Amino acid sequence: MDIREGDLDDLPAIMAMLDGAVAWLAAAGRTGQWGSEPFSANPSRVEGIADKIRTGTAWVAEVDGRPAGAMTLAPRPPSYVAPADEPEVYVTLLVTDRRFAGLGVGGSLLAHAREEARRAGVGLLRVDCYAGSEGRLVDYYRRNGFEPVEPFVVNGWPGRLLVQRVAT
Repeated sequence: MDIREGDLDDLPAIMAMLDGAVAWLAAAGRTGQWGSEPFSANPSRVEGIADKIRTGTAWVAEVDGRPAGAMTLAPRPPSYVAPADEPEVYVTLLVTDRRFAGLGVGGSLLAHAREEARRAGVGLLRVDCYAGSEGRLVDYYRRNGFEPVEPFVVNGWPGRLLVQRVAT
């Protein structure tokens, strides 16, 4: 697996990954996280992902030269999360192409986020995620070294803020 810096040229591949994730979740009856409509069908969602790429740093994991996952990092959280009282790296997007499930793509991208924070001399890595579905996504981030610190709700959507300390 290779991880490279991404840009707006990667937007179609990232949208396809998000569409695949929505379809997979919907097929399992788990529409609480992102609904059942493809991300790419909603212009505001497409623009939101493009904005994450433009205002942060995008990273794309590739397996055999094919995009297998994507992540965006930013120096501050989204508007619905209070800023930290110290410099931070915030994971604003993490998605894996379902065709590469089980290969550790997401974990590799999160390890890359830790390394990017370390390189920048930043000791705090944060992420938020959907807290519904029995906390499955929260548990995923816990398995990747994050600790849940604060629940929140945005327009009825239950979320959880998680943190990880990075040795600098």
